Amino acid sequence: MKTLKLTFHTDSGHGWLAVNRAHLETLGIVDQISTYSYQKGTTAYLEEDCDASRFFEAAKAAGWTLNMVDNYKESSPIRNYPHFSNKVPA
Repeated sequence: MKTLKLTFHTDSGHGWLAVNRAHLETLGIVDQISTYSYQKGTTAYLEEDCDASRFFEAAKAAGWTLNMVDNYKESSPIRNYPHFSNKVPA
């Protein structure tokens, strides 16, 4: 069983779950993540409405334990990151 400590970033309008891209690949859901999510380096920021839920469901099915911490900023820099792509970032 795998245990992950994840950060849920929020601002005044939305939220994103920060997840290492390798976890999406391990769970086999990297092709199911929408362009409403963002990425920077090897971190995917999964939008809260669909993509984060998809990750939670896949992690639960794999028997993973998720520990969450919250990080609030009035205006998150995540909004300025590139949109998620299922292609491996350079």
